[in-house]
Amino acid sequence: MDGMDEQPTLREKAYASFTHHLLARDVRPGQFVSQRRLVELTGLPLGAIRELIPRLEAEGLIKTVPQRGLQIAHIDLNLIREAFQLRLFLEKEAVALFTHSASDDTIAKLLKQHRDIADAIQVGDTSPELEVHAQLVDWGMHDAFIDALGNTIISNAYRVNSIKMRLISQDRFRINGHVGPVMNEHLQVLEAIQRRSAEDAVASLVSHINGARDRALKI
Repeated sequence: MDGMDEQPTLREKAYASFTHHLLARDVRPGQFVSQRRLVELTGLPLGAIRELIPRLEAEGLIKTVPQRGLQIAHIDLNLIREAFQLRLFLEKEAVALFTHSASDDTIAKLLKQHRDIADAIQVGDTSPELEVHAQLVDWGMHDAFIDALGNTIISNAYRVNSIKMRLISQDRFRINGHVGPVMNEHLQVLEAIQRRSAEDAVASLVSHINGARDRALKI
């Protein structure tokens, strides 16, 4: 019984470790890896890795290539288009609901986070620490919209897509050097939410996401 109770924990640890190393770029998009390499990377037993692989394949994070092994998801134009399309579908509905359901305190907190960063940029702060903080605030805002839906199925789909979005971001359009414009775009969304204008919030969000998509596609 103990072994049965332990296995789901090992699978979750393996998944968390793999995605951590993937986003840390310890393995790269398009790279081929062996099961042995994944054991070394995660520090978990081969059995947990073998149980992990079907989940990663189902989520599109790896694929098995005959005669070559396991390949990390490759960042190509098709992945970019599909990831952004899914993100847009989910976040449009989410931000509309968030506009009506979020508390004044929640909105005020998000606005303050963004305005503090925008103010820091205005006085010349271009430090790596600010960029790291801005990226976390960026992701946090979008996650807050999705969380407001209270839908586990959507949250899980969004979580997997977020991993792909972050890989795309690292490969194509990192926030580094663009903190000011990104914060300003976010503020347009948040100020519309503060006015409780779902129509304006959705329009600003669509413009923001489409702009990021076009940068990723290098349009």
